[in-house]
Formats: sequence, structure tokens, C-alpha cells
Amino acid sequence: MQIRLYNTLSRQIEPFVPLVPERVTMYVCGPTVYNYVHIGNARPPVVFGLLARLLRRHYPRVVYARNITDVDDKINAAAKEAGVPIGAIAERYAAAYREDMARLGVDPPDLEPHATAHIPQIIAMCERLIADGHAYAADGHVLFDVASYPEYGRLSRRSTDEMLAGARVEVAPYKKNPGDFVLWKPSTPDLPGWGSPWGRGRPGWHIECSAMAEAHLGETIDIHAGGNDLMFPHHENEVAQSTCAHGGKPFARYWLHNGMLTFEGRKMSKSLGNVMLLHELLQRHPPEVLRFLLLKAHYRQPLDWSEAALTQARRTLDGWYGVLRDLADVAVAASDRGVPEALEAALCDDLNTPEAFAVLAKLAEDARQAATPDARRRAKGALLGGGALLGLLQQDPEAWFKQAAPGAGVDAATVESLLEQRRAARAARDWARADAIRDELAAMGVAIEDGPQGTRWRMANA
Repeated sequence: MQIRLYNTLSRQIEPFVPLVPERVTMYVCGPTVYNYVHIGNARPPVVFGLLARLLRRHYPRVVYARNITDVDDKINAAAKEAGVPIGAIAERYAAAYREDMARLGVDPPDLEPHATAHIPQIIAMCERLIADGHAYAADGHVLFDVASYPEYGRLSRRSTDEMLAGARVEVAPYKKNPGDFVLWKPSTPDLPGWGSPWGRGRPGWHIECSAMAEAHLGETIDIHAGGNDLMFPHHENEVAQSTCAHGGKPFARYWLHNGMLTFEGRKMSKSLGNVMLLHELLQRHPPEVLRFLLLKAHYRQPLDWSEAALTQARRTLDGWYGVLRDLADVAVAASDRGVPEALEAALCDDLNTPEAFAVLAKLAEDARQAATPDARRRAKGALLGGGALLGLLQQDPEAWFKQAAPGAGVDAATVESLLEQRRAARAARDWARADAIRDELAAMGVAIEDGPQGTRWRMANA
């Protein structure tokens, strides 16, 4: 089954053909660790983590790198405000990022390079660019000479005027051209810095990713991915400096970009007060609900985030988990949990998660209607297998329905005790007492369902 991906560079869907099939390489831009990430920052690792899973099913080795930017002016400001070294801020929020990603069901990357661990490689790349006439030193800075690379702008397809406006370029007397961007900059005594041929300083943002990708994946990589807000200037600058540092070799053969998140139709921004931190959302919602919603829309399309969308995501997952709960007595071996061909075909078609979810819904309906023991076993196995690839439906169904929002404090033993009292009241035909217990449970956020197999309970808004 051929994987096909939309390549931003060509603006077309292309068959994915790696440079070396025995070693597929992928680099995804990771976080700048100065605070908890917002929900929009979670979309690339969820989406492209799913791509890594798919690639591993088709190729013997995939090397997936997702970096940590641990030196940046925002980190410097956060460290200064807290009165601690930048390393303390960076490590705190890098650890929080890893924990939050794990809760979202994101597989860890094979490599997690840190910018500060690659200062020698960054300096060496700057020196090569200067030696080849693509960069120049001025006033303690090293700048890339955009005019030296005629292909500049090919990835983002922007004109020179658009690029100058989009980059919000700094007007500086040491620049040959306004669009020249910083590879290295001087550090004052109160800022982090490293020794270099141009004095004590620190790297620019763009050069970090180029140096880390080169160090771990090689001069030409198969896939480079990230949010479409990074296409310019970050990815455009990566292409320029990497291509020029490698004698004209292509930097990345496939460029993938995910769409941005909006909140109830409006752009997320601090000024509007609608930026939602992933760390806080994970305290209020089951992680699987957040993952479902991040994958629901096609990755290249915008994704609108809202309470209504979260509620609908939870209802969908409740329906699928309800099917699994009804099939709790059906034993399914590992060999029965293969990925259904239709679901894999959807993902091979440029990660078409909406179609994959449609397949999963059909599998759930098939499982709901399965009548014979063999049909029930096969249907349950297919539902679990498809869910596993998407990172869904792997919890115990009873535990899924009984989970409360973190901090809600609902005690399962208390619920079971009240249910036993209700059963006794019903047996004694004390309907008033039974209804009072139902109301007490409802006030706790617990919904109960009476059926042929007895009484089940779940969190009501869960």
C-alpha cells in the first residue's frame, strides 16, 4: 500500500519514496520551552507522531527527531523574571512537555536534540556559510546573505516584499540587505553565551534546527514537518542555510505543514485572551478526547476548537467505548487486532484522518450488530486494532465511563456502596429511597443505567 503525502514544496500530493528505504528520516520542529505549550502546539506532535507510526508499518527503520529549543529570548526573559538560570526554566518546561505529550498518547521521538548541546555544530555551519560566500560577520553578528541564494522564497512562494513584511525584519546598519537573517548574535554579560570566532554570543533560532537535523539525520532528510505558521520565515530560512551549507544538496525532500487552530472561529491570541494551555486542558478533559479532536479534521485544514466540539468528541468516544463494553465477554487475541485495510488506506492517503474515523465508526457499527461469536470476535478485534493505530480505544471500557475530570474527587467505592443501597431499596419496593439515591448520585456527577445485566454507572458529563 503506497503512502502518498502532500508536499508543500511542490504543492501536490506525491507518492512517498524515501531516499534510502532502509532508513527513513523525519524532523519535526519542537517547542521553545519557556512555558507550558498551548493546545495548538500539540497538533504537530499528535499528527506527525501518527505519521511516524504509519511509516514504521511500511519501512524497517524510521529515525524521527523532534527538537527542543532551549536557548531563546523568551526563555531568557522567563529565567530573569524567576531569578533562575535558563537551564532551570528550559528543563522544567521540557519535562512538562514530555509528560503532557505522553498523556496525549504521543509516542516519544527517536531523538530529542537540544539546541544548547549543538553549539559546536552551529558554529561550524556558520563558518562554512561564511567561507562559501553565503554569510558574513558584522558587529559580532553572523548573517545569512539572502541575495546569495536565488531560490530563497521557493518554499513559501512569497515575493521579496511579502517576505520582508512577513519576517518583520530588524533594520540594522550591519546588514547588507534588510532581509538578511541572523545566524549568530552577541550576548551581553547578563545573557547566556558561548565563545565563538565572532565573540561571546548565542545562535539564532533558524540555524539551530539546520545544525541538529544535519548532526542526527544527515545533509538531506526525507520529511520535515511542522505548523504552517513556521513555513516562513523559519522553514524558508532552514532551506536556504542548509542547502548552501551542503553544496546545493536538497535539505528536505518532503515538506509537511499542519493547519492552525482557531477558538470558536477566532484566531487564538493572548490579546484576545483565548489561548488555552494544554497542561490545563488535560486537567479538565480525558486526554483521549483531546487527541480525538486534534485528529478529527484533516491535518492540512484549520481546526476550530470549542466546548461544543469537545462535547461531541466525548459523545463519539462514549459510543465506541459503549460497544466495547457490550462486548466485554468476547475474548480477542493479539492476532485478531490487526489494522483494517480500509483504515490504513485512509491514512496512507495523506493522513486522511476524517476518512479513518469514518472507517472506525463503521467498525463500531459492525461490532454492535455482530450476532455470532466469531463475528463478534472479529469485529471487536478490528475496532481495537484500528483504534490502536490512531491512539484511541485502548482503555478498559468500564474505567473509561467511570473516569472523572481530574480533581473531581468521585470515589468509586462510595458509588458502589450507594448502588448497593439502591438495589436493596428497589428490592424492598422503597421507590422513594431508590430515587433519592439516584438523585444523590446525579449530584455527584454520576449517571446510572439499569439493564438486563444489572446497573452500570458512569460519569454523567464524561
